[in-house]
Amino acid sequence: MAKDKKTVTNAMRLLNASKIKYETVEYEADEVGEHFGEAIAEMTGIPAEKSFKTLVARGDKTGIMVSCIAVNHEVDLKKLAKVSGNKKIEMIHVKELLGLTGYITMAIFKPADILIPQNVDFAKWSVVACDQYTSEREYWEDVKNIVGDSPSTLNIIFPEVYLEDGDGDERIKKINSTMEEYINKGIFRELKDTFIYVKRTQPNGKTRHGIVGMLDLEEYDFSKGSQSKVRATEGTIIERIPPRQRIRKNAPLEAPHILILIDDREKVVVEPLENQINDFEKIYDFDLMKNSGHIVGYNVNESAKKNILDAIEKLGDKADFEAKYGVKDKGVLMFAAGDGNHSLATAKTCWEEIKKELSEEEIKTHPARFALVELMNIHDETLEFEPIQRVIFETEPKKLLDELVAFYGAEYEDNGGQRIDYTYGGNEGSIYIKNTDSNLPVGTLQKFLDKYLAENGGKIDYIHGNDVVRNLAKADNTIGFMVDSMEKNDLFTTVIKDGSLPRKTFSMGEAADKRFYLECKKIR
Repeated sequence: MAKDKKTVTNAMRLLNASKIKYETVEYEADEVGEHFGEAIAEMTGIPAEKSFKTLVARGDKTGIMVSCIAVNHEVDLKKLAKVSGNKKIEMIHVKELLGLTGYITMAIFKPADILIPQNVDFAKWSVVACDQYTSEREYWEDVKNIVGDSPSTLNIIFPEVYLEDGDGDERIKKINSTMEEYINKGIFRELKDTFIYVKRTQPNGKTRHGIVGMLDLEEYDFSKGSQSKVRATEGTIIERIPPRQRIRKNAPLEAPHILILIDDREKVVVEPLENQINDFEKIYDFDLMKNSGHIVGYNVNESAKKNILDAIEKLGDKADFEAKYGVKDKGVLMFAAGDGNHSLATAKTCWEEIKKELSEEEIKTHPARFALVELMNIHDETLEFEPIQRVIFETEPKKLLDELVAFYGAEYEDNGGQRIDYTYGGNEGSIYIKNTDSNLPVGTLQKFLDKYLAENGGKIDYIHGNDVVRNLAKADNTIGFMVDSMEKNDLFTTVIKDGSLPRKTFSMGEAADKRFYLECKKIR
């Protein structure tokens, strides 16, 4: 069980050893935001010019060094180098701070120890997210044929198309044993304390950009009404967590398909990296299977890492946040789960169980506390929101449609209301709904479908692409529904003001555009 220990920093230990009296002042991190120096000075009543912060750096001659300056000032690295006898000085990055100083960093998105496969065929190693092509078994059978006996992330994931095959326990054991095998055989090389800059060219020729790092799950809450700094963008289907939890429970590795969004309107976090790629080590560069585009990854250097962390920190400023979104008394939302909502929720659920058995010190650094993700700016011009459509199987299409119309008093003629398109057995049309309490057509539709399926039975699947919906809906006892997508620029404002969206509201691109498994991280 967790031990009730009082936190003691290295500075406190030195004071204790020297028998110097001191007073500790505790504060809630959420109350002071990411720019915490001056805020803490205000809370304690000590003037900013008499409150000091410690900045840890590494000199090329002296090694680790600490400078103390007033919280309302910034350190000049050139002057610090001169007075300390160094030619070059770099600030210590967040991951090293705890071990060096005993202080806990405030950063939420951090560099990670990232595992990259070596001496493998990357085109066979990397496969699309497990929650894609869930009604197209032939896609995954083709992937299996492409991979053959080669090392592949296909062997360490559980494609959801197979979830109802009845062999889940055997598959999960095999997944875990394959992970161990890959680790023991030296499949990976480990890039310590790193960010990876990713350029993903999609099948349409457009290139999106992101940063792979790790996200602190202590700052994430997927519950309804959450005010945490990391939040879900859509309603979490709690029933979808336990099957994923069984997979992750004993897994030594994670391979992410999670995309985390930031609202960086000034484009200062991700975008500047493109002009620095000649200074980075290229670590992979290959075509993705099944005509899914191309991907290139770069190991970000030290100065770029610092710039990323500094730029992200500014996104957490509470005053700027309130001015940007026109809100008061709302928790600062820095990171929003774009793709992989349920995978992130599963990582959080597993972490909450793990930490029950840890001491306070172990909780601070346990690898399962941090989830490997890709960070992306919602203002990336390549990023497009696509609607996620619904297909209902094992149902009576005409009856379902008639009851939908009756439920809302919908009309088949355009009445200025929300439009929902339907297709079944070669028939297509639209209905229009005015009498609804949901701001989005997808929310209107989902509310009815939840009620109807609970009372009448049937199976629902969430589909990317209208052509796929139309094709599936040709089958007997099947009906498909299609809605338009929401505007991506409305996402953060909507989540902040109204809470998470209806589940499966949007998708970031088509299925072939989705994140492919590639990088890994140890979670044990």
